[in-house]
Amino acid sequence: MSKFLRKFDFLQVILILSLALLYIPIIVMVVGSFNASQLANHWTGFTLEWFVKLFNDRRVLEAALLSVEIAFLASTISVILGTLIGISLVRVPRFFGRLLLTTMITAPLVMPDVITGLCQALLFNQTRVLFGWPTQGGFVTILLAHITFTMAYAAVTIQSRMLTVDRSLEDAAMDLGAGPVRAFVEITLPIIAPALFSSWLLGLTLSLDDVVIASFVTGPGATTLPMTIYSKVKLGVSPDMNALATIILAIVGAGVIISNIIMVRAEKQRQLDESKAMAEAH
Repeated sequence: MSKFLRKFDFLQVILILSLALLYIPIIVMVVGSFNASQLANHWTGFTLEWFVKLFNDRRVLEAALLSVEIAFLASTISVILGTLIGISLVRVPRFFGRLLLTTMITAPLVMPDVITGLCQALLFNQTRVLFGWPTQGGFVTILLAHITFTMAYAAVTIQSRMLTVDRSLEDAAMDLGAGPVRAFVEITLPIIAPALFSSWLLGLTLSLDDVVIASFVTGPGATTLPMTIYSKVKLGVSPDMNALATIILAIVGAGVIISNIIMVRAEKQRQLDESKAMAEAH
């Protein structure tokens, strides 16, 4: 018993230390964003000056807008392509190039970002020499690069969900007169909708978080928000960057809370529906 308690105490200590290492820097960052002093270790009073300065920084605002546009388009296109790939790998057991397609989808998941970015940069350089396109790196090159690696995550996620879909439901719909497309849209699509949404969110997060690949394929006048943050903190973290991180943290936190509320309500509704169905059955 004493040995178990010692082990339990040790695990508690590890858990507390891990949480402290994660959240103490976040708390310090949030507090620093409201500090009137530019020095993080010297509190001189409460202020919103850094938030005002941040919203007046045209460079940061343009970078944030560019990042959001690229992330939204990249995640949306990657979900569409990933859905087609996932369906093909599950519904078509044998076709020419299946092994090659599987390998190409898996490779971006394990390949370092530096290698991916270098390969993308070499590709765009070659197409520029051969076809004169793209004329320079920017929005389009970053978008294509982000679609390339976010599509892999979407395809793997959607493929794993498609493996658990009961094909007989579509067959029953087609027996009742629905065509293959209508059966898929009305039966299978709602079933895999959570996987599509999670893949979209994952692609959005990966795109917004990327700095390495974008640095390789971008050009003059196209700087994403992570690249801007990285360039600003090279010589030290400034209070306006603390303010930016606080805003991002607030948005992410609100999103997590809202999603958890929706999931809890959906689970309660599902349990209520099951209870009603069981009551009607009896």
